[in-house]
Amino acid sequence: MNGLEIEHIVAVVLGVIVVCVALFALRNDWKTPGLDNQVFKIMLGLLALGGVLAALTGAGFIGKS
Repeated sequence: MNGLEIEHIVAVVLGVIVVCVALFALRNDWKTPGLDNQVFKIMLGLLALGGVLAALTGAGFIGKS
């Protein structure tokens, strides 16, 4: 196993962890009112999207390595 394979495995695992944590936080904060909370929800959604992209890139579905 070379360094590139280890890097891909770490990217997939950490991407899945980021998605799970972001979606869990978004679920807990979903019903809170206020503009600052709306911005926080958008940020959590973007964080989850970034985690999905990291996991897909690490798995080799998107991007080149």
